[in-house]
Amino acid sequence: MPTVQTDDIETYCVVRGEGPPVVFVHGMIMRSTMWEPQMSALEDAFKTIAYDVRGHGRTGGSDVSPYSIDLFASDLEALLDALGIERAVVCGLSMGGAIAQTFAATCPERVAGLVLADTFPTGPMPTTLRLAVANIRFLARLDRLVGYETLNWWQLRVGDRLLPGVSGDRTTVQGLVEDGPTISHAEFVKIADATARFPRIELEFAGLSAPTLVLHGEHLPMANESLTARLVEQLAHTEPTVLVVPNSGHASNIDNPEYFTSALRTFLTERVYDYAVEDVDPDRELEWP
Repeated sequence: MPTVQTDDIETYCVVRGEGPPVVFVHGMIMRSTMWEPQMSALEDAFKTIAYDVRGHGRTGGSDVSPYSIDLFASDLEALLDALGIERAVVCGLSMGGAIAQTFAATCPERVAGLVLADTFPTGPMPTTLRLAVANIRFLARLDRLVGYETLNWWQLRVGDRLLPGVSGDRTTVQGLVEDGPTISHAEFVKIADATARFPRIELEFAGLSAPTLVLHGEHLPMANESLTARLVEQLAHTEPTVLVVPNSGHASNIDNPEYFTSALRTFLTERVYDYAVEDVDPDRELEWP
């Protein structure tokens, strides 16, 4: 099993391809496999890296308590150190987007490009999303009784009833949740609490000069659109590219992988690293601008 030592834990990671590095950070209770469509498509020209965040998948849990998004961002920094990567594009979705934001704010010199998908900024939350966050924390406690796989299935069903399309490709998402090591109840509570606390912290992006891409699914609620607008405002000096992923919900990279991956490749080749993929000489040493 490919793991690297990152501070106090062994982090499971997959590295494929050669070229400028792109690191993918998954969402809550997901794992690195959610990025398979993007890794398969991009490994022709980039070093693609996906890993299981602390508490998830094959990385598993730790004795640290409580967890925080700051801790997860520190783990990401340690992962790059362990892999000998000085600077990378960081792509995060949902909770992974919170980790990517925190890493970009604390280690801006190590971010060559920032991709934030279906995620949320720091600051006040609309009532609907405050209730959603409270629901996540409640369900984390209920997990002891029914298991998070069942809770996730229930949330996807209810979400689609209330907001058609928000859950996207429910079958694939649920399969990714179930097809992996089980997250213990104690770990699930720590992960949910860390994610719920993220909007209350303060981040400063003044040191970030890397280009930014912000994506969100077409079927996310209006409240998410207001949060996307705030996120874009917080990152305005990076001149973010903002795209709505059609026919997708909260996991837009899974719901519409063709559109998402095409948008990501365009961002990488036109805004981050200026070259045409089909013209790349595989023997040429690639450097960040």
